[in-house]
This record gives sequence, structure tokens and C-alpha cells, in this order.
Amino acid sequence: MNKLKYLEIDGAFGEGGGSILRLSAGFSVLFNQPVRIKNIRANRPKPGLRLQHLIGLQTLANLTGSKLKALDGECKIGTRDLIFKPNLNIQDKIKINVNTAASIGLLLQPIQIASLNFMKTAQIEIIINGGGTFGKWAPSLNYLMNVTYQIFKKSGLSISIDINKYGFYPKGGASTKCTIFPPKVMLKPLNLKELGTIDLIQGEIILSNQLKQSGRNIGERIKKSINLELKNHLKIETDIKYEYVEATSTGVGLCLWARSDTGAIISSGTILGERNITSEKLGKIASKEILKYIKNDIPVDNHLSDQLIPLIAYNKEPSSLRVLEITNHTKTNLELVNLFTQRSYEIIKEKNSFIIELN
Repeated sequence: MNKLKYLEIDGAFGEGGGSILRLSAGFSVLFNQPVRIKNIRANRPKPGLRLQHLIGLQTLANLTGSKLKALDGECKIGTRDLIFKPNLNIQDKIKINVNTAASIGLLLQPIQIASLNFMKTAQIEIIINGGGTFGKWAPSLNYLMNVTYQIFKKSGLSISIDINKYGFYPKGGASTKCTIFPPKVMLKPLNLKELGTIDLIQGEIILSNQLKQSGRNIGERIKKSINLELKNHLKIETDIKYEYVEATSTGVGLCLWARSDTGAIISSGTILGERNITSEKLGKIASKEILKYIKNDIPVDNHLSDQLIPLIAYNKEPSSLRVLEITNHTKTNLELVNLFTQRSYEIIKEKNSFIIELN
């Protein structure tokens, strides 16, 4: 166990949510820096660790042989102060049981950050029983596979996900396998400042089988709405697919994305169906989300920018990203990078965008 001094992190700073926990633990392993996190979710209605945060931290600790404990004993739901001592005693296979609809995408976040430092490990297999492939305020697995992990691969980190069963709120019940191939050489810097030319917009609509039985043609209606909205604004080909799948809870989740000739991939992010939103409106919402990036020549969408910060922070060469907005999650990432590495960053305001430069 390393004997470095603890880095003190206030869990209430920034948006004061679970992202500080996930990022801090991932950065702790990545930069071999023990951390003490205080005031966890102090300003939230239910302060302290929630079950999904606890599972994520325990998974990373078990995977790496790191030490996770509360200041007053064992970490549990409600814990407000904890320490995390990193290690690199990596297991190449781990199984996780998730008895809720907790986001699998968020569960993987600290692991994908930490894995940048797993160069001596050929591959890691994470089998997850339970959880949600779609969830509010979280990246869906189809977003990660088609956007985030495609950009990661360009830099040198390869991650694949096999979905055996999808999971929606409130019961979750997904069955997935994530395989990580850590980088073997120094990561390539990312310089995504121009969107460039887009010739095709792709999309995937996932619907639970319960909705197929309703006879309302929901998948086809969403697809038609997307195509109409996009073609009203752009002369670009589309390839939108929908699929009805087995799932314990009823749900709809979709994602649109487009690759450009500069290597950028922009997306609508994860869009979820809700009771008060018609199929036609859902299609329009998704279309408008991706259109705003295309119209403003933005190569990094709001849902991707924060996920790229750890990647470019671990690379010693300068990187730059053009984004439409500086989200709270992106701010949290940048501040934590500064805490862990003392590397400076600059945010440059332009007419309709911001440039993030990490020097």
C-alpha cells in the first residue's frame, strides 16, 4: 500500500453529487493517489452514499485490490466520509450483482478511468447481473458503445460491451459483459475542434417487448418522426433502426449519433421515453438534440465532454476540445484534474462555443 499523503476532497463541491465519488476513486487509482472524501452529497435530500455509489466504489476496490473504508468503520449506505487507498493488484475477471436499476454506464465510469493505468493487464472482464442499461441522467450502453468508446479507441483505450438482456427503471434486471483492453502504449492526445462533414446520421431505438404487444407501432412512429425532423433541416442520409427486446420493466431508450470526416462523433445523448411524451415528440426531441451540434459546428457533445477529460488528463501532451456548453460535470472533472495533477487548463469563450485546452 502506498504511503503517499491523502488528498482531501470536498464531496459537496461543484454539483456535489455522485460524480465526485466516481471520478475521485478513478483518479485515485489512475494517479496512485490516496484520497479522503468528506461531506459526501452533503447538500442532497438524502446525504451520504447511496447504494449505486457504494456498489461502484466496492467494485473498483475489489477489482484493483484497493482499500475502501469509512472513517468510522465499514462503508455503507449513508456514509459521509471515506478513504480510498489505491492499489494495482488487478483481477482479470470480476462479477457484480446489482439488485436495482442503477446505471451500468455510471458503474463502469471509475473503472474505465482507472484502467488507463492497467498497462500490465492484457484484458479485464466485468460480468454484471442486474442494473439498468438505460437511466435518467446517465449514459446508456448504446451511447457508450457508439460514441464514447469509439473516441476512446482512437486514443488507445479499447472497451466493448455485450448486452444479453436490457434493463429499464424501476427493476433493472440487465445482463451484460464489459471487456476492457487497457492501453499498451502512451495515449494519443485528442484535438477535436472542428466538426467537419457529416454524411450519415445513425440511430438505435430500444423498446421492451411489452410495448410491442400494445399494437401501437411505437418503434416505427419514433423512427418516422426522427427522419421527418432531420430531413426538414438537413440533406443528410439517415439509418435509424429499432428493436424490441426482452426486459423486466417497460421502457424506451434511444440514441442518435453521427461520425464526421475529422474523426468527431456527436450525438443526441440518451433519450428516454416517458408516459406524457408521445412517440412523435420523442423523435423530435432526439433530433433537435443532435441538430444543435451540427448547426453550431460542435465536434464534442455535452454528454461526451466530461468523459473525455480523464483521458486527455492522463496524456502528457496538450489536448483541446470544442464544446457547446461547459457542463457542471465537465467543471468537476477539470477541477479534479487540477487537484490530482496540478495541470492547468483554459476555457476560451467563442461566439457559439467554448474551447477547453489542457496544457
